[in-house]
Amino acid sequence: MRRRWIGGAIAAVVIIIVGIIIYQRRSGGFEPEILPLPEGLPGYEAMKIPPDNPLTPEKVALGRQLFFDKRLSADESRSCYDCHLNEKGLSDGLPTSVGALGKRLPRNSPTLWNIGYHHEFYWDGRAPTLERQIFAAWTGGNMSAKPEEIAAKLNRIEGYRRQFRKVFGTDATPDAIVKALAAYTRTIIGGKTAWDRWRAGDQNAISEEAKRGWEVFQRIGCTNCHDGLLFTDLQYHNVGIGMDKPNPDLGRYNVTKQDKDRGAFKTPTLRDVARSGPYFHDGSVATLEEAVDIMLAGGKPNPWLDRANLKPAQITPEERRALLAFLRSLTEEGELKAPRLPQQ
Repeated sequence: MRRRWIGGAIAAVVIIIVGIIIYQRRSGGFEPEILPLPEGLPGYEAMKIPPDNPLTPEKVALGRQLFFDKRLSADESRSCYDCHLNEKGLSDGLPTSVGALGKRLPRNSPTLWNIGYHHEFYWDGRAPTLERQIFAAWTGGNMSAKPEEIAAKLNRIEGYRRQFRKVFGTDATPDAIVKALAAYTRTIIGGKTAWDRWRAGDQNAISEEAKRGWEVFQRIGCTNCHDGLLFTDLQYHNVGIGMDKPNPDLGRYNVTKQDKDRGAFKTPTLRDVARSGPYFHDGSVATLEEAVDIMLAGGKPNPWLDRANLKPAQITPEERRALLAFLRSLTEEGELKAPRLPQQ
């Protein structure tokens, strides 16, 4: 009886091992890292998720892999992450971005912190949804991809093909790729800064100088545009950057064709601002100090300058240092972590 029991146990173990080997071969030996969905921005309203692209842990895990995978670009030289680096405040540190095939792009790469709370995308707001923005960046100069070719490439990778079937019920398609990327991007949520800890009650989280800087920030009207927990009003303003060029970038005007929008660009968030330079839509300002001085001066004069929200502010050198200390307290402590990617 004992020998039969031992023999049966050995047979069961062999069956399990064989099953694991067969499963690994069929799946390419790949198991995605599936994490719980993150909480929203502390103290802020719930993020609006499109009904046709609900968030699930499995979809976000798939989108995270795609976000870091250079195989989504035309020449396999760049991933989405290459324009949104941790050490650069989720921007790329360049005045204007460089896409796949070495293509120089006309505007600065903005940070992605809390991008899922925005309702229009790009510096000029021309994309009405995150999905539309991702598709445009994927097929445009950023990655120069041919969607059907990329989808076919991913379907030849069993680790991807199996995930797309599980998440979407189909093989990889351009639409499914974009939806997975958008799902992951909506989980890039900030709110982990020294300033946030101070706001939550930790009086030692920021310096006394930074606290004074927060008071200066509010007193001189910076919150007219850099409002709320997002530190952006999500609106478009002309601050004069680049308007002295022979053929200036007219920003929002190119979308609306309204004169009031000439040279207007979406207010960037100030979260991680100390790391996300160079600054403004054209990356023409190298340092945070210079960017602050331009705004303290009330922007750069031009016929469409937003004088309602931008007014010169007279502050002391000590107040300026405090203001900069406050802005540095908005450095995000979270980071995007690269996952393991399925291989052919």
